[in-house]
Amino acid sequence: MGATPPAPGGEELLTIGEVGRRSGVAVSALRFYEDQGLLTSIRTAGNQRRYPRHVLRRVSLISAAKRFGLPLSDVRTALAALPSDGAPTAEDWKRASRVWKELLEERRRALDRLIHEINGCIGCGCLSMKACSLLNPGDVLAETGPGPRRL
Repeated sequence: MGATPPAPGGEELLTIGEVGRRSGVAVSALRFYEDQGLLTSIRTAGNQRRYPRHVLRRVSLISAAKRFGLPLSDVRTALAALPSDGAPTAEDWKRASRVWKELLEERRRALDRLIHEINGCIGCGCLSMKACSLLNPGDVLAETGPGPRRL
């Protein structure tokens, strides 16, 4: 196997397999992330993907988001604040982390609301009580008569 060609700025490029090994992310996932516009590669004359080393930071950020359960649309928003053609600066990271902080805070507030709502009906199972605001707000299912409505 020949040497990996350098990037336009002289940086050594990594194969998709090298990025996968170094990041612990499956090659198929890296391809998917690229298809989703989260990563960019340089193509060789043989149409093989090559990645600059800074892509490892983006992959790490995607992996962290996955652990937090963030959807790829939120990851895309955060990554939009980072340069795709070079290593991010400290200011770039601050900008991206502000976006994530806002997204995570909103998720936390939504989870707090869910916890508050679920405390009143956990275990009832009917989903038709007037107090149930999760799946039957305002007891609209009662209008169709007694018994289960969502099977």
